[in-house]
Amino acid sequence: MAVAVLLFSCNNDDGKRLSGDLVTNPKSAEKPTDVKPVIQFEKTEYDFGKILQGEVVSYTFHFTNAGNAPLIITSVDKSCGCTAGDFPREPIAPGQRGDIKITYDSKGHFGFQSKAVVVNSNTVPSQTTLRIKADVKTPDQL
Repeated sequence: MAVAVLLFSCNNDDGKRLSGDLVTNPKSAEKPTDVKPVIQFEKTEYDFGKILQGEVVSYTFHFTNAGNAPLIITSVDKSCGCTAGDFPREPIAPGQRGDIKITYDSKGHFGFQSKAVVVNSNTVPSQTTLRIKADVKTPDQL
C-alpha cells in the first residue's frame, strides 16, 4: 500500500512544473549572470610619514568602478574617532572614477599610528579596507 502511494505521489503532475523551454530559450541565455560592480583602488594604504602631534592631515584614495554595474558605497566605517571619511553618495557608473577622502586628527596621539577604514559597498567582497599610517611626533621631538 505504501508503494502505491509513493508511486502515485511521484506521478502527481498538477500543472505547477516549470517548462523546460526556459533552459533552452536563447533570450534567457543571452543575459549575463556576472553583472556586478568592482571597486578598484589605485592604492589601499597611505603613509603620512612624520607629522606634528595635533596636526590634522587628509589623503584622498582614488578608485574606479572596473565592473559592469553601478557601484554604490553604503558607508565608510572608521576604527576610531580620530578618523573621518568622505565618500560619494551617488552611484558610480561602470568605468567611472571616484574618491574617498580620509582625514586623521593626531591630537592626543604619539608614536607610530595605523588606522583602518572599511569601505562598505555592493561589491563582492562587500568590504575593502583602506589604511593610513603616521609617525606622530611631539614638538620637542622634531
